[in-house]
Amino acid sequence: MRGGGAAMTVHFIGAGPGAADLLTLRGRDLIQKSQVCLYAGSLVPKEVIAHAPPGARLIDSAEMNIEEIIAEIASAHERGLDVARIHSGDLSIWSTMAEQIRHLTLRGIPYDVTPGVPAFAAAAAALNQELTLPEIAQTLILTRTSTRSTSMPIGEDLVTLGQSGATMAIHLSIMNLDIVTSQLLPLYGADCPVVVVFRASWPDQAILRGTLSTINKIVAASGVDRNALILVGRSLGQPSFGESYLYSVSRDRSV
Repeated sequence: MRGGGAAMTVHFIGAGPGAADLLTLRGRDLIQKSQVCLYAGSLVPKEVIAHAPPGARLIDSAEMNIEEIIAEIASAHERGLDVARIHSGDLSIWSTMAEQIRHLTLRGIPYDVTPGVPAFAAAAAALNQELTLPEIAQTLILTRTSTRSTSMPIGEDLVTLGQSGATMAIHLSIMNLDIVTSQLLPLYGADCPVVVVFRASWPDQAILRGTLSTINKIVAASGVDRNALILVGRSLGQPSFGESYLYSVSRDRSV
């Protein structure tokens, strides 16, 4: 979005899951030309912020509220300075971008959006794993549970979603692992594979494998209690699966 002939733009940028070289080229280029950078210091690596130009105003938003964040952006807008609003992962899920955009729209401040590599994709890459396997799993559900964050809408609880049997990527929920396993075990079975990926793509990345009946003890013994993604589904431990039609030798490629 660009409007009103404004001389600046707020660039919402997905910084990726953690590894600095997973930042997109577009994201890097936008950071390099932004005189103001707002970022969550605990989630965005310093190497990403290092792309900011000399003299740029660097603001760690981790402890800021929405009014303080918008005030910084509004100040930059008044001075005609581009803003790089940098979030971890991808902006399409759990980024708080929507509420920030609502404020910007009310103030007539222009913005655009640059996607980033999401955490679930980085976790799958760390596992060298395709999450959708022919005849085993063709659906991936991205969800979370409620902790200190906003409550889940009716019908989006794990028990309801788990009726599908689809592979789940459960975000922001490692503190609720007991709830995750107790709710999904009756639906997926005690032997259903579970993988917990801690800080996917970061130097201290850790991968913990188990099942719905064993993963609680494995995670407790590891000490992992934050920044972890929980993957649940049969595709995670399936050595045998069908061939896709896309590359099948029996497929008629003349039509």
